[in-house]
Amino acid sequence: MQNPAVRRVMTATAAAVGTLALTVTGAAADTAPSLDYVALGDSYSAGSGVLPVDPTNLLCLRSTANYPHVVAARTGARLDDVTCGAAQTKHFAQSQYPGVAPQTDALGADTDLVTLTIGGNDNGTFINAITACGTAGVLSGGKGSPCADKHGSSFDDQIEANTYPALKEALRSVRAKAPNARVAALGYPWIMPATADPSCFWKLPIAAGDVPYLRGIQEHLNQAVRRAAEETGVTYVDFSRVSEGHDACQAAGTRWIEPLLFGQSLVPVHPNALGERRMAEHTMDVLGLD
Repeated sequence: MQNPAVRRVMTATAAAVGTLALTVTGAAADTAPSLDYVALGDSYSAGSGVLPVDPTNLLCLRSTANYPHVVAARTGARLDDVTCGAAQTKHFAQSQYPGVAPQTDALGADTDLVTLTIGGNDNGTFINAITACGTAGVLSGGKGSPCADKHGSSFDDQIEANTYPALKEALRSVRAKAPNARVAALGYPWIMPATADPSCFWKLPIAAGDVPYLRGIQEHLNQAVRRAAEETGVTYVDFSRVSEGHDACQAAGTRWIEPLLFGQSLVPVHPNALGERRMAEHTMDVLGLD
């Protein structure tokens, strides 16, 4: 049988070793480098309409609950959020508002992670298409496809001729200014359902035949983002599958995008707080971030 005094010494020694191991492990965790994370992009990145609003720049209508903040909070990354509502690809290289620096000025060789959502405001694609089709839908009482009949391929033509090359240029500039960073370009979650839902007309007054028309324009824009990303060595984050069934026609608590009318956000046809969280979570899944 072991001497009691010896046993007490051995127990105390083991406890001390265990405490030391925990201390060393904790110190290593505390000193582990975190990601230097820069968030770029438009109102879908900024979380425009989601409260609380970042008071440091009210012009950009940036939320402190947007998907970059969610990613940063869950990964411990050091976030520099320069997202701005209404931003276009050109605002990566030039000032959007007086006193607001070009977004890519925030990038550098020490940047580890960049996320962005951009392209929807180029040519006024989103706002022009939704405004035109909403107006046509009201005037037609929701019947037919008056918007498609009037505008045809014009929105798609602008995406192909202008937005796609602008996206490539913008992503190249990001890669050049942050050569060591992992860069993720997010697609836009679905705004419209795949087919018309008559009960949704009072939320999104789009004629039945124009619902697939608008959805096709968004799909084309997302494909332009995908192609530009693939051609510039950027990771594309695809929301086409995960956002299905979470469009603006769905009930509160299910939808990720707020409707044009009778929604719960200050900025309609934009992600709500749930949408921003889900965008963050899917981006983290795609990038393999903890």
